Amino acid sequence: MNRNQLNFLVGAVLLLIFAMMLFAFQVRRTETALVTTFGKPSRTIADPGLYWKLPWPIQKVQKFDNRIQNFEGRFEETLTQDGKNLMILVYAGWKITSPELFRKSFNDSVTEAEKRIEDLIRSEKGAVVGTHPFSDFISPDEKKLKFVEIENQILDHVRKPASEKYGIEIVFLQIKKLGLPESITEKVFERMKAERQKFVDKLKAEGEGRAIDIRSEADSERIKTLAQAEARVIEDRKSTRLNSSH
Repeated sequence: MNRNQLNFLVGAVLLLIFAMMLFAFQVRRTETALVTTFGKPSRTIADPGLYWKLPWPIQKVQKFDNRIQNFEGRFEETLTQDGKNLMILVYAGWKITSPELFRKSFNDSVTEAEKRIEDLIRSEKGAVVGTHPFSDFISPDEKKLKFVEIENQILDHVRKPASEKYGIEIVFLQIKKLGLPESITEKVFERMKAERQKFVDKLKAEGEGRAIDIRSEADSERIKTLAQAEARVIEDRKSTRLNSSH
């Protein structure tokens, strides 16, 4: 191969690479691609592989991460149905399901999307918590706690607007942390302590009542036994006297 042929081959390879960069693009497993034509969405590609497009500025490809991303809200006060302040921290998992709608709302900014998700969750969290009494969150009786029900209610409230407005699916939502403001912590623990003490006093009273019954039964049995013993003694004495007289 002479020099001219080598130069031609190198030029052809470079031209091919340049053409591939202009007319082709790759979509990975973790991506969803949005193809725009003159700035307007024309197709969405979710399957991984190699695809063709018209060169810029006719068509442009914008890629979005389709994996679940974690979001954690603020640990802040929320008012319960009975007017008690409660500190709640919620975390959620979300992913982009409509790149076209997501692009329209946030372009490709995950930071802006999470700000909107935070506002949405905070609003719906306050609405749901406001329908539940304090005892659904903090109670000495485990059966009264309703964490799962409350989490599902908040999730149901945020899923529809997140999907319809922003092209986002809220995959899961859970209460990560629960606490009490310092102003009411002592009062709540005093109340819980009082409730526990009532329970202890009740058990103690039941125990004392049972002890009295047991002692009463024992005394009755003792008296009965003594009476029977005395009766037998009297009968024995009578029998002894009759035998002596004969």
